[in-house]
Amino acid sequence: MHDRHRDSGRGGAPQRAVQAVQAVREVREGLECLEEWEEWEKREEEREEWGERGRAPERDDRGRDTAREAQVPLRVAVIIGSTRDGRCGEAVGRWFTERVAPRDDLDLSVVDLIDYDFPAHYPDRATTGITEFTDEVARADAFVVVTPEYNRSFPASLKQAIDYAYDEWRAKPVAFVSYGHGSRGLYAVEQLRTVFTELHAVSLRNGVGLNLLEDLSEPDQERAVGPMLDQLAWWGLALRDARTARPYLS
Repeated sequence: MHDRHRDSGRGGAPQRAVQAVQAVREVREGLECLEEWEEWEKREEEREEWGERGRAPERDDRGRDTAREAQVPLRVAVIIGSTRDGRCGEAVGRWFTERVAPRDDLDLSVVDLIDYDFPAHYPDRATTGITEFTDEVARADAFVVVTPEYNRSFPASLKQAIDYAYDEWRAKPVAFVSYGHGSRGLYAVEQLRTVFTELHAVSLRNGVGLNLLEDLSEPDQERAVGPMLDQLAWWGLALRDARTARPYLS
């Protein structure tokens, strides 16, 4: 009898182990069902929200709602580079922003360098004016630089401002609206491309060049704006997603 009791005790242990494993399995399956249910509820809420669009949000492999992120307007800083008395930069900037206004995918802010109190020489510590400017650069996803051409180059005021920022320019696209006579400011743009390349920014191929001796409503000048903005939006969204996914290293 003693041996039989001992044997039955030993035989019960494996059975209890099996029952324990089965219980753990049932709990795990229950948790998986709960997660699937919560995910289903979340998807249903999204489908209701997007019902008028006839589709649910598209997600990438990180689970991000790519359609919703693409809807967030691209923050574009339009930088007016000239600070000279009698400048044309403000009028050119106004001409450009008026043509961007109909687009709802771009959120423009005008950054006019004449509004910033920059020091006469590069200081040891950033002044209030420098900090205000670099904060604007940091907030932007893309840039449009409005520049004149002075003696086949761009203004010293613009170079000074560009050099106050560094990391804030990185991995962001830069487009150019240049103006002048004859060359339409293109000599200034070619030099700016090398500057922004050194700052790890991406300069666009297409730009807008204005001849101040011509009417700004000329068809060629009007037509140049659209393709440049399309490129700026493409690069701006692509690089914004890339910076979100992983830090840019230089």
